[in-house]
Order: sequence, then structure tokens, then C-alpha cells
Amino acid sequence: MANVYMDKIEAFVRANEENVIRDIKRLVDIPSVAGTPEPGAPNGAGPAAALKEALALAGEMGLATGEFEGHMGWAELPGSTDKQIATITHMDVVPAGNGWTGDPFNMRVQDGWLIGRGVADDKGPGVLCLYALKFLKENNVPLKYSVRALLGTSEETGMEDIDRYLAGNRAPDFCFSPDAEFPVCNGEKGHFRADLVSPVCGGQVLAFEGGVAFNAVPDRAAALVRAEGLLPAENITLEPGEEAGTVWVRGWGKSGHAAMPEGTRNAIGLVVDYLLANKVGNEAETAYFEVLHKLHASTDGSALGIAADDGLFTPLTVIGGTMKMENGRMLQSVDSRFPTNTTGEAIRDTLTALCGSAAAVENVGIAVPFYIAADAAPIRALIDTYNEVTGENAEPFTMGGGTYARHFPLAVSFGPERQDLQLPEFAGPMHGANEGAKIEHLMQALKIYILALVRLQEIDL
Repeated sequence: MANVYMDKIEAFVRANEENVIRDIKRLVDIPSVAGTPEPGAPNGAGPAAALKEALALAGEMGLATGEFEGHMGWAELPGSTDKQIATITHMDVVPAGNGWTGDPFNMRVQDGWLIGRGVADDKGPGVLCLYALKFLKENNVPLKYSVRALLGTSEETGMEDIDRYLAGNRAPDFCFSPDAEFPVCNGEKGHFRADLVSPVCGGQVLAFEGGVAFNAVPDRAAALVRAEGLLPAENITLEPGEEAGTVWVRGWGKSGHAAMPEGTRNAIGLVVDYLLANKVGNEAETAYFEVLHKLHASTDGSALGIAADDGLFTPLTVIGGTMKMENGRMLQSVDSRFPTNTTGEAIRDTLTALCGSAAAVENVGIAVPFYIAADAAPIRALIDTYNEVTGENAEPFTMGGGTYARHFPLAVSFGPERQDLQLPEFAGPMHGANEGAKIEHLMQALKIYILALVRLQEIDL
């Protein structure tokens, strides 16, 4: 059945390119970083506003819409059975952070690319899913299984939205999440999150701040210290503090996603190493910074003693995402993505032993890895669709990123990013400054998603 629609899919994608760009901008221009819960907006006004606009867009397409307690919304087409296929994307985004060359919440088009927070993660893909349902509806594609395009509001801050949704709604029989890379990701590493918390040190460090999200490598950080005679260093600048004898030590790094830290430079680590090298800090502060030095010394966990590689997933990664000071205590967030030959509990215990009395390991969160066999029928349907459209001979892969897929009985992540994507100088990665998405790739992804939803109707679930 799928091949019958190829010409219509091609025509639909060509005809709707400008509409897709317009509608992605409608969503990207809404700042939807998590905020203070409000009535009807459990994840803050921004995510709620973006969800409302996405549902309005779906309604304009003639799709039936619904929402669950402000956590999750959806557009839907009915099928002839009680089984359901779903896509799931999210309308919330990580904070903009620094280093942008334009307004992150005013999407712009540049040399065939969309630039703005959420164009790739995950508002652009969310719009593609709605257009895929629009095609199914306009072309009266017979549906054995209902198709629901789920739209979340707290993917970047713990995915409580999907937990709430699944507590009150049945899980789809198969789901894919366009929140990663093509071709098909059929496994995700485990996820460890915690804070390394110092004692109240009462020393030379008066303030420390850095990072915008626990799952992003920070490109800048700053510590206010009481010290004299400090000199600038590579990637370090100095500014006088308001109080005599104080100075702001500022680190300048390179941002990126916590799951893909290769090529990044962590600004918190730069400041920590500078303070250690210049002997800024009392005994307690120095002991704490020695722990942080090991955290930032490598992104594979080797300096911490938690490195792991199972041959199925890529090796363990670990980064420090945010740094702050509360009530005289410094808090460094830790984000690790781990393969199957270690556990979150093992990482916690190793960090606890390493910290000793220098820091406490607090606010621990753990998600286990998941993996679905590459020869499962829905997985083959997706990979075959991708290969047919692209002319490639790709196979499923595993990754360190965390998506909604891990919350469902049978789900994977499915594009639209590309593992070999070469970013132009003016565009950045997901979670980074100048987040970019190539229009040509988005439109090809739309073609893939439409064909995949048609092909999934042909298999037994």
C-alpha cells in the first residue's frame, strides 16, 4: 500500500515546504522553557503556550485534538481497530543560554537553515508529525490503527509529562519519537543525574555560577573570589568585584549536548582548574574543587573511575552541567549516560566514595538502559522506509541521548537529525547556541514520516 502513495507524498512535501517553515516559526517564537507551575500549566506558562499553539495548528489542519491535564496534548486520526500508533515530540525547550548571534526565540532562515531554539529539538519535528497526519487525512489513507501525534511539555526537565499521561491513558502499541538522529535508534543508554554538594566552606569563594541546564555542557561560568594578584589565562578573564579585594573569574568554553560532549569545552571546569592552579580557596574549597577537577578532566568518566563500554552502546559519558551556590554550599550537577555493563547505583557509590567528606552526592536520579531487537517488525518498517527514501543501506543504532521512547513498552527514536551532519559556521547543535536545522533535511524527514506511518499500517502489532 505504501508505494501507491509515493507520488502524492512527493507532491505534498513540495507543496507544503513554506507552510512547514511558517508553522515551525509559530512555535519557535514562543519561549517555552520550563517555568513556575500555574493552573492549567503544570510546567509553566511557556510550555503551555507552545502546546496551545501546536494544538491550534492541528485544529487548522482539520485534525481532532485533545489534552491531558496540561501535561500532554495530541492530534489524532481514528483507525478501524482499537490499536494505536503514535509519534511523540515535545514543545518545551532548554534555556537559550549564551553565545547566540540573534534572538533565539525569533526564528530566522539563513542559507537554507532554520535558526532558533527548538528548530531541531523538538518543535521542528513536532510540526513534521502534524503535517504527516494532515497528509493521511487529506488523502483518505485507510487506517487499521489509529494514529496519534503526542506533544509533551516537560521532556527537557524529567519527562514527568509522559509519566502523568501514561497513568491516565493506555500506551500506544508502537511509538516513535522524532527527537534524535536517523536512521533508527533502537536503544538508549542509562541516565544518571545527581548534584555534588560542598559543605559550607566559609572561604575565599563568595559566589559560583555556570550553565543553563543539567544536560548541556556550559560555555561560560564565573566565580566571585576574594583574592589578589590573579592574572588572566587561556579561556579565563578577570573582572573586579564590587567589594574591594574581590574578583570575578570567568571561564569561556564551548557548549553542546550532554550525551555528545566530544568537541565541547566545559567552562565550569576551566574556572575550577584556574582556582586550583592559583591556590584560591581554603582547605574545604580546595578539597571540593579537587573532586570537580576529576569530574571535568574527561568526559568518559575515567578520571572518576566510572568509565564503561559494553560494545553495544557507545562508551559512558559524563559532564557537569550547572553550578550554583545556595546558603554557602556549592552545587555541581552531574549528568552521565551509561551502557549496560554498569549501573546508576554503581556510579552513585563510586562518586560517594570518591567525594569522601569533600562533597555529598545528593538528588540522585537513575533511568536504566533500554534496547529493542533490530529485527522487530516495526523497527524493520522504519529502517526500510528510511533506506528507501534516502537510497542508503543503514542499520539501527544505539545512543546516549534520552528520549520519550524509553517510557513505552515498544518505542524507538527516529530522526530527524543526522549522525554525519556538518553544521555551517552560523548554526549550532541541539542545546547549543544558534541551534540549527537544515530545511532540505526536514522536508526529507517529512517524506520519511508520512511513508513510515503508512507502512506501519501494513504490519501486525
